[in-house]
Amino acid sequence: MGAFLDKPKMEKHNAHGEGNSLRYGLSSMQGWRVEMEDAHTAVVGLPNGLNAWSFFAVYDGHAGSQVARYCCEHLLEHITSNPDFRGGGGGGGEPSVESVKSGIRTGFLQIDEHMRAISEKKHGADRSGSTAVGVLVSPRHIYFINCGDSRALLSRAGRVHFFTQDHKPSNPLEKERIQNAGGSVMIQRVNGSLAVSRALGDFDYKCVHGKGPTEQLVSPEPEVYEIERSTADEFIILACDGIWDVMANEELCDFVRSRLEVTEDLEKVCNEIVDTCLYKGSRDNMSVVLVCMPGAPKVSPEAVKKEAELDKYLESRVEEGVSSRPYTTDLTHTAPTIRQGCPDAPVQAKPPDSERTFLLSFRRTRLPTW
Repeated sequence: MGAFLDKPKMEKHNAHGEGNSLRYGLSSMQGWRVEMEDAHTAVVGLPNGLNAWSFFAVYDGHAGSQVARYCCEHLLEHITSNPDFRGGGGGGGEPSVESVKSGIRTGFLQIDEHMRAISEKKHGADRSGSTAVGVLVSPRHIYFINCGDSRALLSRAGRVHFFTQDHKPSNPLEKERIQNAGGSVMIQRVNGSLAVSRALGDFDYKCVHGKGPTEQLVSPEPEVYEIERSTADEFIILACDGIWDVMANEELCDFVRSRLEVTEDLEKVCNEIVDTCLYKGSRDNMSVVLVCMPGAPKVSPEAVKKEAELDKYLESRVEEGVSSRPYTTDLTHTAPTIRQGCPDAPVQAKPPDSERTFLLSFRRTRLPTW
């Protein structure tokens, strides 16, 4: 859980799609970690008569990738196929808000028990766990689902309208449950070890006799929030803590909004998020899903023009430095040079796309508008 590579793996997995008046893009990168433990789900149009519904989720695994991968393939089925989701009935018609919320909770508890049974058959071989953050988007509502410290947020009318709360052991209600189960919170971790207080898997923390599944040291119960959709809705961001560790809610929303004004390529926007977080110091796996609603910002000719001018300016500054300074692959020296015009800091030659992205991103996230 704490091992790192000598240099980050920057290859990305990308996907995109559209439907139900939504467009989405996603990007994931292993980064500095020795293993890629993240997984994701993106489904536009659900089975069982829910063609107008969509589901997106990010899973941040720890101590292995098994739980995250299993959830990415099976969690949606556990949610939509249980009787609670349909309000106890199997017929058609859109389920009620309370039925959906109940079905989501039941689906989480069911898949957790199912994975426990699988693990026990293997004699406890799997000790991994995973957070899960997702959104279930119906024609009228958005259901935000969170279990762990990954996070989702909604941008509406140019600002952050809603975001999920991270489940950390130091949170008062989480700490109370942990202590009632005979555990402790040390160095902000469950029993001094696990950094999240809710997760799927992690069965070593779910063995307290006499306590139900939601009363254990680590709970698989999600928090579910329902928000009625609005024409002012712009986009939803789902991301693991490898993103949120280095970018705040408003900062990331402003960044996404500015990128949507210069490109319609959502994969590109997600790649720029991941690259920016890497160069801002994230040492974790990174995964982000961007879901754009009809009210998302549109490409602006003026913004595109300014972007081209900024691109040209940054490249000229880098090339100027090359003639007088030695080459370095450490871009952390390059950005301050451009920012402050410091003649003594080393700079590097014309950067490849990912590093060029960082230069643009750095200016947008760290410097005042020029």
